[in-house]
Amino acid sequence: MENVTTLGEFIIEKQQDFPGSTGEFSRLLSAIRLASKIVSQQVNKAGLLSHILGAVGSQNIQGEDQQKLDVYANNQFIKALRARKVVAGIASEENDDFIPINPDGQYIVSMDPLDGSSNIDVNVSIGTIFSIYKRVTPKGSPVSMEDFLQKGTEQLAAGYVIYGSSTMLVYTTGKGVNGFTYDPGLGVFILSHPNLKTPEKGKIYSINEGNYQKSPAGVQKYIQYAQQIDKESNRPYTARYIGSLVADFHRNLIKGGVYMYPSTTSAPNGKLRLLYECNPIAFIIEQAGGKASDGENRIMEIEPNDLHQRVPFFVGNSDMVEKLEGFLREEA
Repeated sequence: MENVTTLGEFIIEKQQDFPGSTGEFSRLLSAIRLASKIVSQQVNKAGLLSHILGAVGSQNIQGEDQQKLDVYANNQFIKALRARKVVAGIASEENDDFIPINPDGQYIVSMDPLDGSSNIDVNVSIGTIFSIYKRVTPKGSPVSMEDFLQKGTEQLAAGYVIYGSSTMLVYTTGKGVNGFTYDPGLGVFILSHPNLKTPEKGKIYSINEGNYQKSPAGVQKYIQYAQQIDKESNRPYTARYIGSLVADFHRNLIKGGVYMYPSTTSAPNGKLRLLYECNPIAFIIEQAGGKASDGENRIMEIEPNDLHQRVPFFVGNSDMVEKLEGFLREEA
Protein backbone atom coordinates (compact mmCIF):
# COMPACT_ATOMS: atom_id res chain seq x y z
CA MET A 1 0.00 0.00 0.00
CA GLU A 2 1.31 3.41 -0.95
CA ASN A 3 0.92 6.79 0.70
CA VAL A 4 -0.73 5.51 3.86
CA THR A 5 -0.23 6.91 7.33
CA THR A 6 -0.46 4.57 10.29
CA LEU A 7 -1.74 5.62 13.69
CA GLY A 8 1.74 5.22 15.15
CA GLU A 9 3.27 7.46 12.49
CA PHE A 10 0.49 10.02 12.92
CA ILE A 11 0.93 10.20 16.70
CA ILE A 12 4.67 10.79 16.37
CA GLU A 13 4.13 13.38 13.62
CA LYS A 14 1.57 15.26 15.74
CA GLN A 15 3.44 14.86 19.04
CA GLN A 16 3.94 18.61 19.33
CA ASP A 17 0.14 19.10 19.43
CA PHE A 18 -0.04 17.42 22.82
CA PRO A 19 0.76 19.92 25.61
CA GLY A 20 3.90 19.19 27.62
CA SER A 21 4.45 15.77 26.09
CA THR A 22 7.87 14.16 25.84
CA GLY A 23 6.77 10.96 24.15
CA GLU A 24 4.60 9.79 27.03
CA PHE A 25 1.40 10.48 25.10
CA SER A 26 2.62 8.20 22.31
CA ARG A 27 3.05 5.44 24.88
CA LEU A 28 -0.41 6.07 26.31
CA LEU A 29 -2.09 5.98 22.88
CA SER A 30 -0.13 2.89 21.94
CA ALA A 31 -1.61 1.16 25.01
CA ILE A 32 -5.14 2.06 23.88
CA ARG A 33 -4.27 0.95 20.35
CA LEU A 34 -2.98 -2.42 21.58
CA ALA A 35 -5.95 -3.13 23.85
CA SER A 36 -8.44 -2.17 21.13
CA LYS A 37 -6.80 -4.64 18.73
CA ILE A 38 -7.14 -7.44 21.28
CA VAL A 39 -10.76 -6.55 22.06
CA SER A 40 -11.56 -6.21 18.34
CA GLN A 41 -10.24 -9.72 17.71
CA GLN A 42 -12.45 -11.15 20.46
CA VAL A 43 -15.52 -9.18 19.33
CA ASN A 44 -15.12 -10.41 15.75
CA LYS A 45 -15.23 -14.03 16.81
CA ALA A 46 -17.52 -13.70 19.83
CA GLY A 47 -20.12 -15.96 18.26
CA LEU A 48 -17.57 -18.79 18.26
CA LEU A 49 -16.39 -18.34 21.83
CA SER A 50 -18.70 -19.37 24.64
CA HIS A 51 -16.34 -17.88 27.25
CA ILE A 52 -16.89 -14.42 25.73
CA LEU A 53 -20.66 -14.45 25.16
CA GLY A 54 -23.26 -13.89 27.87
CA ALA A 55 -23.46 -12.32 31.29
CA VAL A 56 -20.99 -12.77 34.14
CA GLY A 57 -23.72 -12.93 36.77
CA SER A 58 -22.62 -9.73 38.51
CA GLN A 59 -23.54 -6.05 38.18
CA ASN A 60 -21.48 -2.88 37.96
CA ILE A 61 -22.03 0.11 40.26
CA GLN A 62 -24.81 1.37 37.96
CA GLY A 63 -26.78 -1.82 38.57
CA GLU A 64 -26.23 -3.02 35.00
CA ASP A 65 -25.54 -6.69 34.28
CA GLN A 66 -21.89 -7.16 33.38
CA GLN A 67 -21.27 -9.10 30.20
CA LYS A 68 -18.26 -11.40 29.94
CA LEU A 69 -16.80 -9.18 27.23
CA ASP A 70 -17.28 -6.10 29.48
CA VAL A 71 -14.98 -7.65 32.06
CA TYR A 72 -12.55 -8.92 29.42
CA ALA A 73 -12.28 -5.51 27.72
CA ASN A 74 -11.88 -3.72 31.06
CA ASN A 75 -9.04 -6.04 32.06
CA GLN A 76 -7.27 -5.64 28.70
CA PHE A 77 -7.33 -1.84 28.77
CA ILE A 78 -6.21 -1.66 32.40
CA LYS A 79 -3.41 -4.15 31.73
CA ALA A 80 -2.18 -2.24 28.66
CA LEU A 81 -2.36 1.18 30.36
CA ARG A 82 -0.63 -0.11 33.49
CA ALA A 83 2.28 -1.49 31.44
CA ARG A 84 3.12 1.92 29.91
CA LYS A 85 3.84 3.46 33.35
CA VAL A 86 2.64 6.94 32.31
CA VAL A 87 -0.88 6.67 33.76
CA ALA A 88 -1.44 7.73 37.36
CA GLY A 89 -4.96 6.35 37.66
CA ILE A 90 -7.94 4.97 35.77
CA ALA A 91 -11.69 5.43 36.18
CA SER A 92 -13.82 2.81 34.47
CA GLU A 93 -17.53 2.19 34.13
CA GLU A 94 -16.87 -1.35 35.35
CA ASN A 95 -15.18 -0.37 38.64
CA ASP A 96 -16.91 1.20 41.64
CA ASP A 97 -13.91 3.38 42.53
CA PHE A 98 -10.94 4.75 40.61
CA ILE A 99 -7.87 2.53 40.23
CA PRO A 100 -4.48 3.93 41.34
CA ILE A 101 -1.81 2.86 38.84
CA ASN A 102 1.49 4.72 39.07
CA PRO A 103 2.11 7.67 41.44
CA ASP A 104 4.80 8.92 39.05
CA GLY A 105 2.41 8.96 36.08
CA GLN A 106 1.03 12.30 34.96
CA TYR A 107 -2.10 11.21 33.06
CA ILE A 108 -5.60 10.25 34.17
CA VAL A 109 -7.73 8.00 31.96
CA SER A 110 -11.51 7.70 32.26
CA MET A 111 -13.12 5.04 30.09
CA ASP A 112 -16.10 2.97 29.16
CA PRO A 113 -14.21 -0.13 28.02
CA LEU A 114 -17.18 -1.64 26.17
CA ASP A 115 -20.07 0.67 25.37
CA GLY A 116 -23.28 -0.98 24.18
CA SER A 117 -22.32 -4.37 25.55
CA SER A 118 -25.95 -5.49 25.75
CA ASN A 119 -25.70 -5.77 21.96
CA ILE A 120 -22.80 -8.25 22.01
CA ASP A 121 -24.91 -11.37 21.83
CA VAL A 122 -26.88 -10.11 18.81
CA ASN A 123 -23.87 -9.04 16.72
CA VAL A 124 -24.50 -5.28 16.75
CA SER A 125 -21.75 -2.63 16.70
CA ILE A 126 -20.26 -1.75 20.09
CA GLY A 127 -17.35 0.44 21.15
CA THR A 128 -14.82 1.80 23.63
CA ILE A 129 -14.79 5.44 24.84
CA PHE A 130 -11.82 7.10 26.53
CA SER A 131 -10.88 10.48 27.96
CA ILE A 132 -7.42 11.70 28.99
CA TYR A 133 -6.57 14.40 31.54
CA LYS A 134 -3.45 15.65 33.24
CA ARG A 135 -3.54 14.97 36.97
CA VAL A 136 -3.96 17.95 39.31
CA THR A 137 -2.30 16.44 42.39
CA PRO A 138 1.53 16.49 42.54
CA LYS A 139 3.38 13.87 40.54
CA GLY A 140 4.80 11.24 42.89
CA SER A 141 1.83 11.29 45.23
CA PRO A 142 -1.13 8.87 45.14
CA VAL A 143 -4.00 9.92 42.89
CA SER A 144 -7.15 11.25 44.53
CA MET A 145 -10.75 11.86 43.48
CA GLU A 146 -9.75 15.46 42.68
CA ASP A 147 -7.73 14.16 39.72
CA PHE A 148 -10.81 12.57 38.18
CA LEU A 149 -13.50 15.16 38.89
CA GLN A 150 -12.28 17.64 36.28
CA LYS A 151 -14.51 19.48 33.82
CA GLY A 152 -14.51 18.33 30.21
CA THR A 153 -12.80 21.55 29.17
CA GLU A 154 -9.67 20.21 30.89
CA GLN A 155 -9.43 17.14 28.64
CA LEU A 156 -6.12 16.74 26.83
CA ALA A 157 -7.47 14.11 24.47
CA ALA A 158 -10.51 11.93 23.92
CA GLY A 159 -11.63 9.27 21.53
CA TYR A 160 -13.55 6.12 20.83
CA VAL A 161 -13.11 2.80 19.08
CA ILE A 162 -16.03 1.32 17.16
CA TYR A 163 -16.11 -2.42 16.56
CA GLY A 164 -18.39 -2.75 13.53
CA SER A 165 -18.09 -3.90 9.92
CA SER A 166 -14.59 -2.55 10.39
CA THR A 167 -12.81 -1.41 13.55
CA MET A 168 -12.13 2.32 13.71
CA LEU A 169 -10.31 4.49 16.25
CA VAL A 170 -11.34 8.16 16.26
CA TYR A 171 -9.64 10.70 18.51
CA THR A 172 -8.86 14.35 19.11
CA THR A 173 -6.24 16.29 21.04
CA GLY A 174 -8.06 19.58 20.47
CA LYS A 175 -6.53 20.03 17.01
CA GLY A 176 -9.34 18.52 14.97
CA VAL A 177 -10.64 14.94 14.72
CA ASN A 178 -8.99 12.07 12.86
CA GLY A 179 -10.24 8.55 12.22
CA PHE A 180 -8.14 5.40 11.69
CA THR A 181 -9.43 2.11 10.29
CA TYR A 182 -7.87 -1.14 11.42
CA ASP A 183 -6.35 -3.34 8.70
CA PRO A 184 -6.31 -6.83 10.23
CA GLY A 185 -4.05 -8.08 7.43
CA LEU A 186 -1.32 -5.62 8.32
CA GLY A 187 -2.21 -5.38 12.01
CA VAL A 188 -2.20 -1.57 11.96
CA PHE A 189 -4.64 1.33 12.15
CA ILE A 190 -4.46 3.43 8.98
CA LEU A 191 -5.54 7.07 8.65
CA SER A 192 -8.81 6.82 6.72
CA HIS A 193 -10.78 9.88 7.85
CA PRO A 194 -8.42 12.87 8.19
CA ASN A 195 -9.75 16.09 9.70
CA LEU A 196 -13.27 14.76 10.25
CA LYS A 197 -16.05 17.36 10.15
CA THR A 198 -19.71 16.64 10.74
CA PRO A 199 -21.99 17.95 7.95
CA GLU A 200 -23.41 21.41 8.60
CA LYS A 201 -26.95 20.13 8.06
CA GLY A 202 -28.24 16.89 9.51
CA LYS A 203 -31.25 14.75 8.71
CA ILE A 204 -31.10 12.00 11.36
CA TYR A 205 -32.49 11.97 14.89
CA SER A 206 -31.53 9.18 17.27
CA ILE A 207 -33.48 8.45 20.44
CA ASN A 208 -35.15 5.54 22.16
CA GLU A 209 -38.71 6.50 21.25
CA GLY A 210 -39.99 3.82 23.62
CA ASN A 211 -39.29 6.42 26.33
CA TYR A 212 -41.38 9.07 24.55
CA GLN A 213 -44.06 9.31 27.25
CA LYS A 214 -41.39 9.44 29.97
CA SER A 215 -39.42 12.24 28.26
CA PRO A 216 -39.62 16.01 28.90
CA ALA A 217 -42.28 17.90 26.94
CA GLY A 218 -39.58 19.76 25.01
CA VAL A 219 -38.11 16.49 23.73
CA GLN A 220 -41.58 15.28 22.73
CA LYS A 221 -42.14 18.54 20.84
CA TYR A 222 -38.81 18.14 19.04
CA ILE A 223 -39.70 14.59 17.95
CA GLN A 224 -43.01 15.88 16.60
CA TYR A 225 -41.12 18.66 14.79
CA ALA A 226 -38.65 16.12 13.33
CA GLN A 227 -41.55 14.06 11.95
CA GLN A 228 -43.40 16.95 10.32
CA ILE A 229 -43.36 17.34 6.54
CA ASP A 230 -41.60 20.57 5.55
CA LYS A 231 -39.66 20.70 2.29
CA GLU A 232 -37.91 23.97 3.13
CA SER A 233 -36.18 22.44 6.18
CA ASN A 234 -35.84 19.01 4.57
CA ARG A 235 -38.20 17.34 7.03
CA PRO A 236 -39.29 14.81 8.08
CA TYR A 237 -35.96 13.66 9.44
CA THR A 238 -34.95 10.01 9.45
CA ALA A 239 -35.11 8.09 12.75
CA ARG A 240 -32.09 5.87 13.39
CA TYR A 241 -31.35 4.26 16.77
CA ILE A 242 -28.99 1.36 17.47
CA GLY A 243 -28.84 1.54 21.26
CA SER A 244 -25.04 1.78 21.36
CA LEU A 245 -23.81 5.33 21.99
CA VAL A 246 -20.60 4.89 19.99
CA ALA A 247 -22.42 3.42 17.00
CA ASP A 248 -25.23 6.00 17.03
CA PHE A 249 -22.81 8.89 17.48
CA HIS A 250 -20.39 7.63 14.84
CA ARG A 251 -23.14 7.40 12.23
CA ASN A 252 -24.40 10.89 13.02
CA LEU A 253 -20.87 12.32 13.07
CA ILE A 254 -20.30 11.04 9.53
CA LYS A 255 -23.78 11.62 8.08
CA GLY A 256 -25.15 14.50 10.16
CA GLY A 257 -27.75 14.21 12.90
CA VAL A 258 -28.58 14.57 16.57
CA TYR A 259 -28.39 11.95 19.33
CA MET A 260 -30.66 12.37 22.34
CA TYR A 261 -30.71 10.68 25.73
CA PRO A 262 -32.84 12.96 27.91
CA SER A 263 -33.84 12.74 31.53
CA THR A 264 -36.93 10.56 31.95
CA THR A 265 -39.38 9.92 34.74
CA SER A 266 -37.57 6.63 35.44
CA ALA A 267 -34.07 8.15 35.04
CA PRO A 268 -34.42 11.80 36.20
CA ASN A 269 -30.71 12.52 35.79
CA GLY A 270 -30.44 10.83 32.42
CA LYS A 271 -28.61 7.57 31.83
CA LEU A 272 -25.24 8.41 30.27
CA ARG A 273 -22.18 9.08 32.42
CA LEU A 274 -20.56 12.51 32.28
CA LEU A 275 -16.89 11.61 32.80
CA TYR A 276 -16.33 8.70 30.44
CA GLU A 277 -19.20 8.92 27.94
CA CYS A 278 -20.51 12.47 27.55
CA ASN A 279 -17.33 14.53 28.02
CA PRO A 280 -15.16 12.62 25.50
CA ILE A 281 -17.97 12.50 22.91
CA ALA A 282 -18.59 16.23 23.50
CA PHE A 283 -14.90 17.04 22.94
CA ILE A 284 -14.96 15.13 19.66
CA ILE A 285 -18.16 16.70 18.32
CA GLU A 286 -17.01 20.23 19.16
CA GLN A 287 -13.73 19.62 17.33
CA ALA A 288 -15.78 18.30 14.39
CA GLY A 289 -17.93 21.44 14.25
CA GLY A 290 -20.94 20.31 16.30
CA LYS A 291 -22.35 20.79 19.78
CA ALA A 292 -23.06 18.83 22.97
CA SER A 293 -25.50 19.94 25.66
CA ASP A 294 -27.49 18.69 28.63
CA GLY A 295 -30.40 20.74 27.30
CA GLU A 296 -29.28 23.93 29.01
CA ASN A 297 -25.52 23.85 29.51
CA ARG A 298 -22.46 22.99 27.46
CA ILE A 299 -21.55 19.45 28.51
CA MET A 300 -17.83 20.19 28.91
CA GLU A 301 -18.51 23.03 31.36
CA ILE A 302 -20.47 20.92 33.85
CA GLU A 303 -18.68 20.58 37.19
CA PRO A 304 -18.45 16.85 38.02
CA ASN A 305 -19.43 15.76 41.51
CA ASP A 306 -19.25 11.97 41.21
CA LEU A 307 -17.17 9.42 39.32
CA HIS A 308 -20.29 7.85 37.78
CA GLN A 309 -22.42 11.00 37.52
CA ARG A 310 -25.23 10.84 34.97
CA VAL A 311 -26.50 13.75 32.85
CA PRO A 312 -29.02 14.26 30.04
CA PHE A 313 -27.16 14.26 26.72
CA PHE A 314 -27.87 15.88 23.36
CA VAL A 315 -25.09 15.82 20.77
CA GLY A 316 -24.74 16.41 17.04
CA ASN A 317 -25.08 19.19 14.47
CA SER A 318 -25.11 22.59 16.13
CA ASP A 319 -28.36 23.74 14.52
CA MET A 320 -30.21 20.56 15.49
CA VAL A 321 -29.00 20.70 19.11
CA GLU A 322 -29.86 24.40 19.34
CA LYS A 323 -33.34 23.79 17.91
CA LEU A 324 -33.89 21.10 20.54
CA GLU A 325 -32.63 23.41 23.31
CA GLY A 326 -35.21 25.96 22.15
CA PHE A 327 -38.04 23.47 22.59
CA LEU A 328 -36.71 22.54 26.05
CA ARG A 329 -36.57 26.21 27.11
CA GLU A 330 -40.14 26.83 25.89
CA GLU A 331 -41.46 23.94 27.97
CA ALA A 332 -39.37 24.63 31.08
